Amino acid sequence: PFVPINCGAIPESLVESELFGHERGAFTGANKASIGLFEAAHGGTLFLDEVGELPLSVQPVLLRAIQFGEIRPVGSNVTREVDCRVLAATHRDLEAELARGTFREDLYYRLATLFVQVPALRERTGDIPALLAAFLERSGPVNRSALLQVDPAAIEALQAHDWPGNVRELENAAVRLITFSNGRSITASDVAQFVTHRRRKESESASGGLPTLDLEALERRAI
Repeated sequence: PFVPINCGAIPESLVESELFGHERGAFTGANKASIGLFEAAHGGTLFLDEVGELPLSVQPVLLRAIQFGEIRPVGSNVTREVDCRVLAATHRDLEAELARGTFREDLYYRLATLFVQVPALRERTGDIPALLAAFLERSGPVNRSALLQVDPAAIEALQAHDWPGNVRELENAAVRLITFSNGRSITASDVAQFVTHRRRKESESASGGLPTLDLEALERRAI
């Protein structure tokens, strides 16, 4: 099995229950026993996405589970053995988190046995055609993806963009391009409209509506 979990999407009070399971009556609402994701991934892979978001209070028990392959469900006095591969991902700089004391050093080094740095999309623009094709296919016939082709010039325009939002931004761009394309193909002009719209929004955000302010207000903001 491959079992993914977004660590940043779980309330702190439920993290242990999600990871290790719980016994019936362990807490309010626990009407029946439930296995955790470590047990669900037994014999397979547990993917801890956004592991840098885990609360400091939970990190010691996670360390023990990874180090010794043992878990104890919430409300139980019995440990259980689990055997699964653990993959972890984060957008945070965990070494900086170590310095701030918000991430345990021992857990970091246990997770970072093999470390893979995924380059930003702007550093691997050769991936854009394949990623775009996948996103267009995923959007399905509702968004007319089956009718659309992508002009080579459009690919070049996409590769020239700096993609501060990385792959998620490209996925959103694909949906926008499908939705607003007027013909049977996505053209460089379609891409230009998307990029221009984004840069205009970024400019407005950066300026904070400065043209509407008088000189005194501008001075205050600058200071």
